[in-house]
Amino acid sequence: MPDVVDRLTSALNTHDLDAAMRCYRPDAVAVTPEMELGGLEEIGSFFAQLWQGFPDIHYTVWEKIVSGDAIAAEMVGVGTHTGPWLVVGGEVLEATGRAIAVRSSWFWNLEDGLIASQRVYYDQLQIYAQLGMRLPLDFEPSR
Repeated sequence: MPDVVDRLTSALNTHDLDAAMRCYRPDAVAVTPEMELGGLEEIGSFFAQLWQGFPDIHYTVWEKIVSGDAIAAEMVGVGTHTGPWLVVGGEVLEATGRAIAVRSSWFWNLEDGLIASQRVYYDQLQIYAQLGMRLPLDFEPSR
């Protein structure tokens, strides 16, 4: 069963969207720090948009743990921001030319050998800082 995660990682690294989508159930759900994605179309759109912003992004799995139909992995994603990238809030960040290296934790639940759910956790501030961005402070402190 865990070979589906190996196939997904390989497809993500070669930017093969069709191969990546074959790893998911049609009703799969994926959750990232930015959003929840439901179904193959939304999940595929997320990866395509990521690859547009970081055409050379590559994931290296540091450790993978398998327990039945649940899989967890610690990874690092490394890439260069050379294209437009959709950021939190719906704005598009034009290419900065800066490199990123971001550690992340991925969790999958499988059904019938395919990914039914996926949760990815990473530090958005780490990415933004590496890209030279600053988050807006648009809140009013309580007095």
